[in-house]
Amino acid sequence: MTITQDKVVLIDYTLKNSQGEMIDSSEGAEPLVYLHGAENIVSGLERELEGKKVGDSLNVVVKPEDGYGIHNEALIGAVPREMFESDMDIEVGMSFQAETDQGVQMVSIVGLNDEEVTVDGNHPLAGETLHFDVTVCEVRDATEEELEHGHVHSEGCDHH
Repeated sequence: MTITQDKVVLIDYTLKNSQGEMIDSSEGAEPLVYLHGAENIVSGLERELEGKKVGDSLNVVVKPEDGYGIHNEALIGAVPREMFESDMDIEVGMSFQAETDQGVQMVSIVGLNDEEVTVDGNHPLAGETLHFDVTVCEVRDATEEELEHGHVHSEGCDHH
């Protein structure tokens, strides 16, 4: 069975940046499970997996615009410190969900002082070229419920 629209796909992967530093990997953990064609994974990787089958291994280089986007300075801004609960310990590097004009978005704290907290709405990997090493473990038809919900409900790859 090949990877096409509405197939459930399990992949083992390693993700590195352009400097060869490991960012993420499924090694020693469960494979990544996604619904093909439902934008569950970055578009550049999804496009390269189209038509592949179990056992296929590939190296995929994904440009920022096909990954987590170009770094956008407009997504960085200061908000008054009183917008945060006073008993909250906030520090640089923390991430949290914020309600924005575009809906709920993950933002990271990149700076703070007594009056303001500087937040960055860019994905931490925005602007990065992504280097994926991927092996396809399993491909199956999605269930009606998975198609309806746009994501996978069960997972697990049998490595035996």
